[in-house]
Formats: sequence, structure tokens, C-alpha cells
Amino acid sequence: MKRRLGVAAALAGLAAAALAPAVRADGPVFPATIALPAGFRPEGIAIGTLPVAYLGSMADGSIYRADLVTGQGGVFSRGPGTPALGLQLDHLGRLFVAGGTGGDVRVVDAGTGATLATYPVATQQDTFVNDIVLTPTGAWITDSRAPVLYHLPLGPDGALPRPEEVRRIPLTGDIAYVPGEFNANGIVRTPDGSALIVVQSVTGLLFRVDPATGATRRIDLGPETLPDGDGLLLDGRTLYAVENRSNAIAVIALSPDGATGTVERRITDPRFDVPTTLAAFGDRLYLPNARFDTPPEPTTPYNAVAVDRTR
Repeated sequence: MKRRLGVAAALAGLAAAALAPAVRADGPVFPATIALPAGFRPEGIAIGTLPVAYLGSMADGSIYRADLVTGQGGVFSRGPGTPALGLQLDHLGRLFVAGGTGGDVRVVDAGTGATLATYPVATQQDTFVNDIVLTPTGAWITDSRAPVLYHLPLGPDGALPRPEEVRRIPLTGDIAYVPGEFNANGIVRTPDGSALIVVQSVTGLLFRVDPATGATRRIDLGPETLPDGDGLLLDGRTLYAVENRSNAIAVIALSPDGATGTVERRITDPRFDVPTTLAAFGDRLYLPNARFDTPPEPTTPYNAVAVDRTR
């Protein structure tokens, strides 16, 4: 545990020395576009309290670390050859990485890039371990092919679980998985922390999930749905939902328990090219462009873009 805290402190010290003057992420610093390596195929992104973004590669699971002040960065953790999808960064300087078709969840040291643990969570062949949210009880992970949530319980001091402690909780109730399609995708907590929220990509519906039982109930958005719903980000009672092939972010006002919501507006930008998810720093939202409509080649260019969350 001391080593984890040491990594986090080291990152904080470096950032405080070099990055602290620009906190709002506006003005000429903090570029609005971050170039990524050719062929990288970004999907997930995580940003903590420091102006540093981590982006995962669908191509081989590598992790790219970018300085939001300069836009510069590089691959600091080589992947295992399977995807890196949803990412979450905890306060101990650890990245939780959803492994897609690899059927696993990795935990990576955000300072060194070393893999601290790997959990083969999926027990079925048809799997797509997709997105992650961290809560006081641990990490919760969706599978877009199988109607199940995976739970990695963390100890009170953040201790990682043993592989046999991983829980698999079947999803029941209102959600109905469509075979061969992308189902449960992005995941967050409800504003009051009492439950979880997942978006089902194929239907554009939001569901409230009881983490104890896996029982789901459709969230009432009135006449609205979230077509191509992908990554989610919760800020207070505001839920940001990426609609990937629609090249939009739906901005939703939720009730405290997450049972109802109202789509207030959508954020679009001409630079969106099938963004998949988002993370925030200051007044900006950062989105990786997955470019699903562009054939992926080793020379295909990729980037992440920033937009003002208040517009």
C-alpha cells in the first residue's frame, strides 16, 4: 500500500510543479485536439484530479498517457494483444481496464505502466467486457454480450481482491439483451449512490440496476432515447451520455435516485468522428474518436478532442 501511495504522490508532485497554473482548461494552453499514434484505435479515456489523460487502445490494449496542458504524450503501458476499453483511475494511482473480447479486467500502475493484477472475469465464450465504474464497494463492469455485471470488491484500504472473490451478478428485470448486438455499455452510479445506471447501446435505453441483486428497471426519459448510447459520465445530477455514431453527447438531468431523467440538450462538434466515451477536466469534456466508420489500418490517424461542457 505504501508503494501505491508513493506512486500517486510522485504523480501529484510532478503535476503540481509543471501543470498547476492552468486549472480551468481554457485559453491558449490545453489544446482542444490531442493527436494519438497512427493505428492506435482509441476507445476508453480516464482523467483524475490532475491534467493527465489515459487512453486505451482497441488494437492491442496499450495505454497512452497525455499531458492535457501541452497535448503531448506517449504509450507508457504496452498491451497484452487484446483490447483496452473502459478505463477508470482511482485515488491510489491505479487504472482499471476493461478487456473487451479478452474477457478480463486489468489493473495497471498509472505511474509505471506495470500490470498489477489481471482478472479473467468472463466465464462464457461470447464476451465483450466493456466499461467500468468505481464505487466505495469496488469496481463494477459491464459485458455487452452477456447479461451480467462483474464486481471486483476492494478492501477498506483499497486492497485488490483475490481472483476467487470476483462476483458475477446476472442482470434481470426490464433489460432484454439482443443476441449479437451491443447491449449494456457505459456504467455510472446514481446521483444518490444507491444504485447503478447502464445504457443499452442497441436500444438506446437507460436502466437503473440494483447492485445487490442485478434487478434492472428502465429509467423514464419521457419520449427520449439515447441512440448508439456508449460511455457515461456523471457530474452531480447531470449525466453525460455519448451517442457514438450519432456524434453527439446527450446531457440529462437525473432525479437523485436515477429513476427518471430529462434530456436537456445535445452537444455536437464537427470534430466528432464516432466518439465512444468521455472524461472531464475543468470546463472541458475529452472524447476519443474511435472512427468506427473508417477501416482501421496501421496508418489510420486517431485523436481525442475536447469540447466545452457548458455550451
